[in-house]
Amino acid sequence: MKITAVSATWCHVPIPYERQHVSDFGRVTSFDSVIVRIDTDSGHTGWGEAKAGVGSAAACAGLAAIINDDYAPLLLGQDPRDISRLWDVMYNTPREGYAVARGHALPQLGRRGLSISAIAGVDVALWDILGKSLGVPVWRLLGGRRAERMPAYASGGWADASAIGAQLKGYVEKAGFRAVKMRVGVMDGTVAASAARVKAARAGLGPDIGLAADAHGTWTVAEAKAFARMVEDCDLMWFEEPVSADDKAGMAEVRRSSAVPISAGESEFTRHDFREICELRAADVLQPDLAIAGGISEAVRIGALASAYNLRLAPHLWSGAPAFAAGLHVAASSSAGFILEYSLGHNPMLHELVEESFPVVDGHVAVPDRPGLGITVRESFLKQYGRSR
Repeated sequence: MKITAVSATWCHVPIPYERQHVSDFGRVTSFDSVIVRIDTDSGHTGWGEAKAGVGSAAACAGLAAIINDDYAPLLLGQDPRDISRLWDVMYNTPREGYAVARGHALPQLGRRGLSISAIAGVDVALWDILGKSLGVPVWRLLGGRRAERMPAYASGGWADASAIGAQLKGYVEKAGFRAVKMRVGVMDGTVAASAARVKAARAGLGPDIGLAADAHGTWTVAEAKAFARMVEDCDLMWFEEPVSADDKAGMAEVRRSSAVPISAGESEFTRHDFREICELRAADVLQPDLAIAGGISEAVRIGALASAYNLRLAPHLWSGAPAFAAGLHVAASSSAGFILEYSLGHNPMLHELVEESFPVVDGHVAVPDRPGLGITVRESFLKQYGRSR
């Protein structure tokens, strides 16, 4: 089997004003992602996804260009089933020959950032091809699913203190979610205001629904520690990204100062970033975004780190259908995987890009047994919202 074509499309989908939300990222007016297509001479097509930002909106022209102009020429004519080797080819180029032969990495500049996101999109598509070529779902290739369905938490929560309880309770009533996540941080103005919103959320939800708070890395160490103290009686499932991803030592300080579990990882690249988090004892839950951190291949390695350090894995799944499906397969097969993120923001890339759906029933998402990622991309959607190179 040989790769005959590789293409990346920046998909830019405007969000209707009435469906937009406002957070520290500002008013989110679009959902953007890069959708990767890889064709083969066997007739199998794989789909992947790469992201230029952790939120919904981002300018993705440069990311698509890396795939189309830098990686596609390296991949044409290659066997798409050689996923590990092709990951190393993209990561180490132009010294990939030495890296593969010598058994250790020789990367150049692209060790972080968009180069890794580009690898992620290609990698997900390659796993999709491998599963389709064998007629099995990706989770089967990763060692099998640990359950036929996985619990999911509703991810949203932007309302003020007077409305946050009702907003989150609406998520629970909508699909039986047993856990929810809300946003806090600099968007609230003060630490006390964020804490007040969390207390209002807990009061509205009652004691039996899991509640997590996500600061998007917007606080200083002192602010994050103060917030954690203020909400220690709220029984948080976790406190996500308390400080900037550039301050892993600071995150470890926050974790040591409080009994509230810490989660992080959506802004990190490759196993190397996550190794540092583990070594510093900076988090309890690792949250790689498969469309950013390096794809399925790298997420499996990150999952192994989580297991080795007795941590848990909960992929960041604020993404389109290809990355969501990839994270689902990894979480379902990982010994550290335990819960899925389910976006409650307006997400046409999850619900309209593909023919299939990922419904939440009684707070759980079924782990599909369709070949590959288990998705069928609507190419008409790509044509409608794709931006030209």
